[in-house]
Amino acid sequence: MNISGKKAVVVGGASGMGKATAEALAAQGAQVAILDREGSNGKEVASAIGGTFYPADITDFTGIGETLAAAVTDLGGLHVIVTTAGGGKAKKTLGRGGPHDLETFRDIVDLNLIATFNLNRLAAAHMSNNEPEDDERGVIINTASIAAFEGQIGQVAYTAAKAGIAGMALTMARDLGSFGIRVLAIAPSLFATGATAAIPDDRVAPLVEDAAFPKRMGRPEEYAKLALAIVDNAMLNGQCLRLDAGQRFAPR
Repeated sequence: MNISGKKAVVVGGASGMGKATAEALAAQGAQVAILDREGSNGKEVASAIGGTFYPADITDFTGIGETLAAAVTDLGGLHVIVTTAGGGKAKKTLGRGGPHDLETFRDIVDLNLIATFNLNRLAAAHMSNNEPEDDERGVIINTASIAAFEGQIGQVAYTAAKAGIAGMALTMARDLGSFGIRVLAIAPSLFATGATAAIPDDRVAPLVEDAAFPKRMGRPEEYAKLALAIVDNAMLNGQCLRLDAGQRFAPR
């Protein structure tokens, strides 16, 4: 899909990988709407790229649908959606304080997996109204994690959620193939984003020592480059692409 002139929504576009992707899409000529939390830097980021910002809570499953619909109306359509919002909390299945509480597990699955699926199903409905370009109507890009495949100790809820995102890619691509809509996920390793900014420099090296090359955190613009390559290449579909410098997470 030719990015120039297309309508794109980036969820979590106020910072990190989402911000880099919003900037990259705009630089290639897309019209971009950023959905992120109230109080984020979304308005400033959107203004800098000539886009629009919509405050949103992705776990408000009804409200986010209304916000997405407003963004799509203002854009005049939807061809690309990239979802990068999410997060986790470290808890073992069984720890000194007892078993993992269900509330935290549900919250993490809601934030990462349920919110992603909700946005995907709604975005697909909007994309289905597009006039096809070379039989293609839209591209959905979700964010998993290499924790989906090698979850570390204490990541059971996060791993379950991200594995769900990775696992949805092929089935959803098959569901939406007749509409000309592609679905992929990107599974990053450790990236230099707001979530990792607090990690001291002397602790970064041990976290990436098992990467093949380069032995560093990923850069948000490297995620953005892959997202744009996905949009550009129609033969990419139905899979979760690792973006990890050959790293495999150790147990801890």
